[in-house]
Amino acid sequence: FLSSSAETLVDDFLLTYTVFMTTDDLCQALLRQYPFIGCSINRGKEDDSDVSCRKRKVLHLVSQWTSLYKDWLHEDEHLKQFLKTIYRNVLDDVYEYPILEKDLKEFQKVLGMHRRHTVDEYSPHRKNKTFFHQFSLKENWLQHRGTMNETEEIFCRVYITEHSYVSVKAQVSTSAQEILKIVAEKIQYVEEELVLVTVTFSGEKQELQPNDLAISKSLESSSRMFVYRKDLTDSLHPFAENEELQQRSVRILGINTWDLALELTNFDWSLFNAIHEQELIYFTFSRQGSTENTENLSLLLQRCNEVQLWVATEILLCSQLCKRVQLVKKFIKIAAHCKAQRNLNSFFAIVMGLNTSSVSRLSQTWEKIPGKFKKLFTELESLTDPSLNHKAYRDAFKKMKSPKIPFMPLLLKDVTFIHEGNKTFLDNLVNFEKLHMIADTVRSLRHCRNNQFGNEVPSKEHHELKPYIHHLHVIDNQQALFELSHRIEPRV
Repeated sequence: FLSSSAETLVDDFLLTYTVFMTTDDLCQALLRQYPFIGCSINRGKEDDSDVSCRKRKVLHLVSQWTSLYKDWLHEDEHLKQFLKTIYRNVLDDVYEYPILEKDLKEFQKVLGMHRRHTVDEYSPHRKNKTFFHQFSLKENWLQHRGTMNETEEIFCRVYITEHSYVSVKAQVSTSAQEILKIVAEKIQYVEEELVLVTVTFSGEKQELQPNDLAISKSLESSSRMFVYRKDLTDSLHPFAENEELQQRSVRILGINTWDLALELTNFDWSLFNAIHEQELIYFTFSRQGSTENTENLSLLLQRCNEVQLWVATEILLCSQLCKRVQLVKKFIKIAAHCKAQRNLNSFFAIVMGLNTSSVSRLSQTWEKIPGKFKKLFTELESLTDPSLNHKAYRDAFKKMKSPKIPFMPLLLKDVTFIHEGNKTFLDNLVNFEKLHMIADTVRSLRHCRNNQFGNEVPSKEHHELKPYIHHLHVIDNQQALFELSHRIEPRV
């Protein structure tokens, strides 16, 4: 029952309220705005209409809020208590104000409650104690987020050498054996001859047993996971830097480029679709640079960086010139396909990977790239041109229909630019013009996610394609990449 402009203002407020008030502040303000029955006794019908309208507006805002944030509010105890209080108030009011029944049902949907009620059930002659107990048992919307930790997915780096790792996206509860199987397949090594070892920054090593939980937040912060080889005496040996890795066959050359791009897009889409709009707000306004409440956004940013490193790694680990030329051509085609599939995240990452200084200096390789591929790459590069505030990219992206995956670092740059270029408070009042601009930018995610991708699968059956793309092998040290670059093409 709100106009479209009013709905936009409500959306602006709900997206950005954490910038200037706490959730507890918002709960208290909403309770103050919700008029109680006692205040409306003996009033005229016109007053009753005003009262019911105010009640409905509060309920509408609460429903919008909880729908927008979904599981983000699980851990807030103030909100849990607020929702219980507002729900009991509506149950008490709906007999006198039957118009609230529709809003109550919408409220129940948002909270994940399934029991239907009639106005008769809200009669003041009936007690609500049993129902309140039922409500507390049906708090599936409010279950504590901590119970989800074991199923939460993160990117885990399993190092093969000091500077080379396989990126594994897995649940926190994933076992060491499951991780080892993924890595063994990636580096083409016999799983039984490998073992996972945690190595602290002080050099202490601990072998992980098959059923150990390999991934945990504490593990990420205190040590790194390495894969070691076992010999016949069960002694552990680390992989040598570069030499052994260079012996791998270049598997990517035998895979269709469209299929590769499609698998990259499907994977990026799963990451992009999981990002909550509010993550961009937290990312921008977080004073401590904390990753709390930005996990999904961080995964996509990390993926972009890893795709860039993957491109450089694949090319620089290829010692044969003719195959290296084929690889560069293949990556140019994959970048073009990513653009055609409207995946600007991987598109940018691949172009940046090809432009990495350790790759761009390979003059012998680039000289043998056919003219039509060089022309295509020049056209693709032009979209990444940062001049005029990335005008080429913005114009092209605007013309693309949804669904589409934006280049997320640029979207974050836009939000940060608005934040740093405008004061949050003016004369001790909230600068809602600034918050509207930020909310408007953040809302672009909704447009990008319209008409979501279908479950497209590569046209040809490549049983190794998904694990190949999902678990990228990269060298994350620029010095190591440069050493490889100079080894395959020494400076003249």
